[in-house]
Amino acid sequence: MSTARERILDAAEELITAGHVPPALDAVASAAGVSKGGLLYHFDKQSLLRALVTRAVHRFDERLTAAAAHGEMAGAWLRLSVPEPDQRTVYRAIMSMMRLTTSGELDLPAEVADAEQRWQQMLTAELGDPVRARLVRLVGDGLFLAALTGPPATSAEVEQLLRHLGLSTTAERERP
Repeated sequence: MSTARERILDAAEELITAGHVPPALDAVASAAGVSKGGLLYHFDKQSLLRALVTRAVHRFDERLTAAAAHGEMAGAWLRLSVPEPDQRTVYRAIMSMMRLTTSGELDLPAEVADAEQRWQQMLTAELGDPVRARLVRLVGDGLFLAALTGPPATSAEVEQLLRHLGLSTTAERERP
């Protein structure tokens, strides 16, 4: 059974994904099945938003760390930068959260900068070149933003980019 804190975070994620950014605390409490006082016991508006960002960073970090353990982080970075069709709303919610940082409504938790530094180090270790690692990061960022503003790159286009950058493609990983 999930804790009240987890239910609150799940409810807030669902509301954000549905376009309610930032979500109203009353709506989060209702969706989580807790009183507003119960929500406020765990979070105020700022700490709720920071907890959501931290949670997303941890999920992304787990996937990238697992890929890095197999020498496939660069490819994973680019593939994760393009949302699957059912994930586009989640990516748009991420962009909405980023807008909150520029408006001053949300200060990103330190975990974000720590994760970015760790990801850059993992990419550099895998690719053996900090400039090439930065290039892969920037290509991924571009894929992410392009998917938010228009049609996302197809899987074939991402695989073509991987080939062009000299990185392992899905076909190469699947060969015996």
